[in-house]
Amino acid sequence: MSAAADITVGAVLPELAIPLTRTLIVSTAIASRDYQDVHHDPDLAVERGSKDVFMNILTTNGLVGRYVTDWAGPRASLRKVAIRLGAPNYPGDTMTLSGEVTHIADGVVSVQVRGANSLGDHVRGLVTVAFMEGNGR
Repeated sequence: MSAAADITVGAVLPELAIPLTRTLIVSTAIASRDYQDVHHDPDLAVERGSKDVFMNILTTNGLVGRYVTDWAGPRASLRKVAIRLGAPNYPGDTMTLSGEVTHIADGVVSVQVRGANSLGDHVRGLVTVAFMEGNGR
């Protein structure tokens, strides 16, 4: 029996609120080797039409993956993360991640994920995780 056996389609994941600090936005851009100035230089970000620095897609992708794997537990591994960005994540806001199980087959679970901030949806996507045989989550 797989660890996915106790998960049902329609199951709702607990929400995760992530405070969007300037430090988070800048440090994760640098950690992912994204040196685009709009992710670390407020003056240049404004000059380029943004209200401030904003989170890069690599950070968003990592946070979405973390959200699902934290829920799924150590016996699950990411198979696919497919996301689309919307409203920017700016410092001083909060992004709240939510999710719902949409498909289950052969120990593989698909989760529809949404990350919203005060401007609307920052990210929407589908994450697929595979559960290893053995103990449950």
